[in-house]
Amino acid sequence: MLKNIDPRMTPELMDCLIRLGHGDEIVIADRNYPAASTAAHCVMPDVIRLPGFSSPEAVALITQHMPIDGFTDYGALRMQVDGEPDRVEPVHRDVFDVLETVKPAEAKLGSIERQAFYAHARNAFAVVACSEDRPFGCFILRMGVVFPD
Repeated sequence: MLKNIDPRMTPELMDCLIRLGHGDEIVIADRNYPAASTAAHCVMPDVIRLPGFSSPEAVALITQHMPIDGFTDYGALRMQVDGEPDRVEPVHRDVFDVLETVKPAEAKLGSIERQAFYAHARNAFAVVACSEDRPFGCFILRMGVVFPD
């Protein structure tokens, strides 16, 4: 047993987070996302499952340990609504609210068109599938750097 680890953290997710390096990305996939076929192309080819978690809950759990990248053009991306790239759904606001509390000030939160999201996600380190029901509840998180205090 380890101390100070959220009891909802799975061994598979902890293994993934430990193995991430600066710039590696993980996909947070909603319930409709093709998680298995995407993960087959990733460094970790098995889907990491978080049943019962919404996208904001999954992001909150992950970012307890994973710093968000503040050195590049984005630290996190949301999947855009088809044909309405500027439309921000409640699930997007909810996840970005979580990220605002943990990201470095210089980290940017962006968006990516749905088909481009699918293509980009195939190059991710891992796919984390949650039970998010809301459409377009998919995100990409980019690993930042841990600095000593």
